[in-house]
Amino acid sequence: MEQHPHEPLARLSVALRSAGVRPDFPSPDRWELLLDPAVFRGWVEQRCAGHVGRVRIAGPLDRRLAVVERTDGRWVVADLSGQPHRSRAWPAWTREQLILEDPASWLSLAHLDERAVWRLSRPSALLAALYHPETFPLPRFPLGISTVARAARDTLLGTVALADMQLGLSLDGLVARIDGDRPDILGVSATFGQYDLLVELLESVYAQDDPPLVVAGGSLTLRVERVLLDRFPSLLVARAGGEATIGALLAHWHGDCGLDDVPGLGYAGAPRGGGLAVGRRRTAKPVTRDVTADVVPELDLLPATFDRHGVAQLETSRGCTSYCSFCPRDHKGSWVGAGTGRLPWLLGELSAVFERYPQVSRTLYLVDEEFLGRAPDATSRALELASLLHRAGFGWESSCRVDQVVDPDQSHGWHVERAEMWRALVARGLRRMLFGVESGVDSILDRFAKDTTGEQNLLAVRTLSALGVPTRFTYITFDPLMTLDELKATHAFQGRTDLLLAPQPDLSPAEVVRGVRDARFAAAAGTGQPFYQGISYLLVSMECLIGAAYTRRVQQAGLAGAVTPSMGRVEARYADWRIGVAASWAQRWVDRHFALDYTFKSLEKVLDGAPRRQVREARGVLKDASYTVLGDLITELDTRPLHRDPTAEAILDVRIWQRIENRLALLRGVLAAAVHDLLPVFGREHAALLVTEHRRWSAAGGWTLINAADACAS
Repeated sequence: MEQHPHEPLARLSVALRSAGVRPDFPSPDRWELLLDPAVFRGWVEQRCAGHVGRVRIAGPLDRRLAVVERTDGRWVVADLSGQPHRSRAWPAWTREQLILEDPASWLSLAHLDERAVWRLSRPSALLAALYHPETFPLPRFPLGISTVARAARDTLLGTVALADMQLGLSLDGLVARIDGDRPDILGVSATFGQYDLLVELLESVYAQDDPPLVVAGGSLTLRVERVLLDRFPSLLVARAGGEATIGALLAHWHGDCGLDDVPGLGYAGAPRGGGLAVGRRRTAKPVTRDVTADVVPELDLLPATFDRHGVAQLETSRGCTSYCSFCPRDHKGSWVGAGTGRLPWLLGELSAVFERYPQVSRTLYLVDEEFLGRAPDATSRALELASLLHRAGFGWESSCRVDQVVDPDQSHGWHVERAEMWRALVARGLRRMLFGVESGVDSILDRFAKDTTGEQNLLAVRTLSALGVPTRFTYITFDPLMTLDELKATHAFQGRTDLLLAPQPDLSPAEVVRGVRDARFAAAAGTGQPFYQGISYLLVSMECLIGAAYTRRVQQAGLAGAVTPSMGRVEARYADWRIGVAASWAQRWVDRHFALDYTFKSLEKVLDGAPRRQVREARGVLKDASYTVLGDLITELDTRPLHRDPTAEAILDVRIWQRIENRLALLRGVLAAAVHDLLPVFGREHAALLVTEHRRWSAAGGWTLINAADACAS
């Protein structure tokens, strides 16, 4: 119909002129229009009122469709990506209801019957993410609901809106929006610590006269599925990533398939529309999905995330290569890497948003559980991904396993090749990599089924630091089955000063691989910095998650207690009561400082250069204090007998409280000085945020737990 213009908004202008808008109609100049289909549609309807008929905006961001009715009853269908219509994988429902005259072009006249218009219009779906701002002050781009939104829009069925409580929306505000918008389908994403919000939301929604079809997903809901379905029989629970579930659920709403045919769905009760109640929970079989498509998010909420000083997140893979005993997730041992074909386009779209927020660090956080994977092309794929990110001007961070650095089953040549890869990744923008060390004690690592050893972890930390790879590590300090000797060994490992080495840029990868195995080399290259300074959060306790192998061991030992739905976990006593008392106080210490520490960590993510380094140094003040507290705890435990005695327990509790109070008093002054020194390097908004959180921390009293009061019977 028209010549191929160069940009999506210019294509929109061509399409609107084809639909009957005056020839001098200007091209839209609002870049964010494309990101949110509802805003986009409203803009077209307002600007073109009286010149065109009905307007529908459909499809995901990479293949956004403008469908505009002409006054003669025909329709103009424009693929704003500029790709020909026939290159789209059109849903089956369009074959007889949407007929294109020129499928070889991006722009075509079309015949739409009223069934097609109805399907483009309904159902209306609202995808909402829950959030506790008092615990996590700064937002992260809501990747979960954003990838699900793309899958929904790819069906061309209905409309999809997103709501994220991270972005200033209260729970009351979310309930009011649901009540006002009256969506046909409500999708809710809930993670650990949000059970209270989820229950309150569901109670409000199901109190409506005609509630929507509600599906809940996220890392929490699968752990407490039975509790939720017993309480809310009409609820649907998405048991996998959600992309396949939402697509089939939209089709189910139109009567194209039964609820039993919706993949990855857990539910109880009658099908929608009536029928006999089903007395057991049911789950449809999962389906094979294209991970390359599933990891691409819609970007509706990215500008609002940056408006509130948040960070951007992406995925480049799904699953994990390991079988850790504390993880209950179904994808253990199953890893799939996404292809890189769509990444250049996505990075271009992200860049367009980043360019409007120059104060935000151009860093992408890849939330892969395992960045590398086990495929034969793992190294080349990682380098290709890094190159694409680097060429687009992004730094990046992700997560990986220790055995991707040091593996006793691999040859010297393999280790040299991996060392070369890690250096190359740093040169291609790797800003930091997270490794789940979890322990340096062999007996604990065996209990956690980590398939690593303390020596292996030691060599990996040395190798990475000598290669100049910025790292952070996770470490589980307490677990219910541990002994006091294991706790002492944990304290010793965290305090070792021969793990974090100074970068050795003048040494070849082969020399580094040999050197880290030599104690003299480690002593000469050491920074003198204790290993705990590289641990993200100290004093972490094992959480006995529902369904995990570790939790079953705790249950077999007779140590399991009540279910805590907010965290999807089972409460547990400690085999050594003394360690249980210490772990409880350690958690109080962590929770007392968590919001402030999280603020430091979040600011570190959005800053670059000297300000970022200074924030990290401020976090180091908290880490020093936490490690000292661990030593205090062990000192006190050693004074009490292993045999449990109420009097001894009360005395231990008081003595630990006294030590903790003394450490807090010392920390107040040191941390106040650190915050004072930080403020001049921040911009006004970042400084105001830190001042607010520091004042809140300073004013807090008592030693309460963040997630302590929602246990229920299992």
